[in-house]
Amino acid sequence: MLSERNRQTPQRVGFLLLPGFSMLCLVSAIEPLRVANQRGGRHLYSWHFYSRDGRPVEASNGMTIVAEAPIAQVGPLPVVIVVAGFDVDPRPDPQIAGWLRREAVRGADLGAMDTGPFLLAQAGLLNGYRATLHWEALPAFREAFPDIDARETLFEIDRNRFTCSGGTAALDLMLHLITLGHGEALARRVGEQFIHDQIRAAEEHQRMPADRRLGVRSGRLAEVVELMEANLEEPLGLDRLAQAAGLSKRQLSRLFRTHLREPPLRHYLNLRLERARQLLQQTRMPVFEVGLACGFTSAPYFSRAYHARFGHPPLQERRHDRPRLTPYGPARIPPDAEDAGGSKT
Repeated sequence: MLSERNRQTPQRVGFLLLPGFSMLCLVSAIEPLRVANQRGGRHLYSWHFYSRDGRPVEASNGMTIVAEAPIAQVGPLPVVIVVAGFDVDPRPDPQIAGWLRREAVRGADLGAMDTGPFLLAQAGLLNGYRATLHWEALPAFREAFPDIDARETLFEIDRNRFTCSGGTAALDLMLHLITLGHGEALARRVGEQFIHDQIRAAEEHQRMPADRRLGVRSGRLAEVVELMEANLEEPLGLDRLAQAAGLSKRQLSRLFRTHLREPPLRHYLNLRLERARQLLQQTRMPVFEVGLACGFTSAPYFSRAYHARFGHPPLQERRHDRPRLTPYGPARIPPDAEDAGGSKT
């Protein structure tokens, strides 16, 4: 797919599916290959599903894909793509890591989608490479692998490694790979088949701008929210936030209450707690370190605020203590939240 020696047709693409994988991501990766065969007039690609133990794999939406074989019985593949979902295990799996390393030694082009890059990184196969993954898992990935150049892009193609943020970005990635292998004209015809009139560039950001995410028409509010999101470990004070918006503290508070129905520091606290939840679910960082990474130097306050926000203490958020699909609870904030300020508490 990337290496010249791996472009023999039909090119065999092996998908390693992890439990809870994203079905949207998988389909967005496979369908361009199917249409490339159709529009290209010949059998350019074949795709194959594998699992750790050879058993069927259930996606996050409950649908099941039947695996052709366990990875232990798979011969050399020219292309391997790891597809995972939100519930990726932060603990390395020696069997999967060993298999991926063997495929790398055999010369396979290695890809990963959504949170799949965790598996490549755990196997030491992203050292020295650019990578990306879903924005929600990116902070946890950076904490776990600080030496990997992880970016908030749609996808990354770096030599014989390619990674993707998931969802519909998988479609854009595969169209780029089709371009590399069989030309831009075929990739455009494939994109047109999916009513995809513009193939997005790799460097485009995953998340939409804050004003669109929040459903507000205020450039100043969006600017402040994005500043908050960029400063969760070392929270900024209300003075600094107001200064950045060119407003007084009173005007800033009025802006947040008008558009978001909450004061700015409460919104900031919620952002920090959401980040803490992601780190607790996706890493093995000690709870105290998670608190520090999200701007809390007081463990008791972190625990109180977390319990008020999600209905249970931080420790219970760990993977083995929580149900797989736990919805966020109501935004209940402890009474002293307003006194927390933008500084660490």
